[in-house]
Amino acid sequence: MTQQHPIVPPPEAMERLCTQAGKTWQDRIELAYQAGADTELEACCEWLRKRRGWEDVTGPLRAARRPKPKSEKQQALEAFDRIEYAPSEAEDFAIIRHALEQLPDEQ
Repeated sequence: MTQQHPIVPPPEAMERLCTQAGKTWQDRIELAYQAGADTELEACCEWLRKRRGWEDVTGPLRAARRPKPKSEKQQALEAFDRIEYAPSEAEDFAIIRHALEQLPDEQ
């Protein structure tokens, strides 16, 4: 019997990874790495919570290591800035189009 490494993705993450049939292998590998990194981060935060004087560090640590993704609006504004000041890329137009498509139609 082989011994399991202490840092393994939780069962929910493994299930999600295994059922991503439409995803590429690269996507699946990224999901696996993210799940492992999330498990490691939670272990570090738990260790810090048990240390006197370090309890308040876990929130900022988690925020720094897992920043929230940029909103579609923020992505579109950055794409617009790139178009305004440099040769434009088709990807920038696609980002702006997608953000505009998310806006409700006027009634």
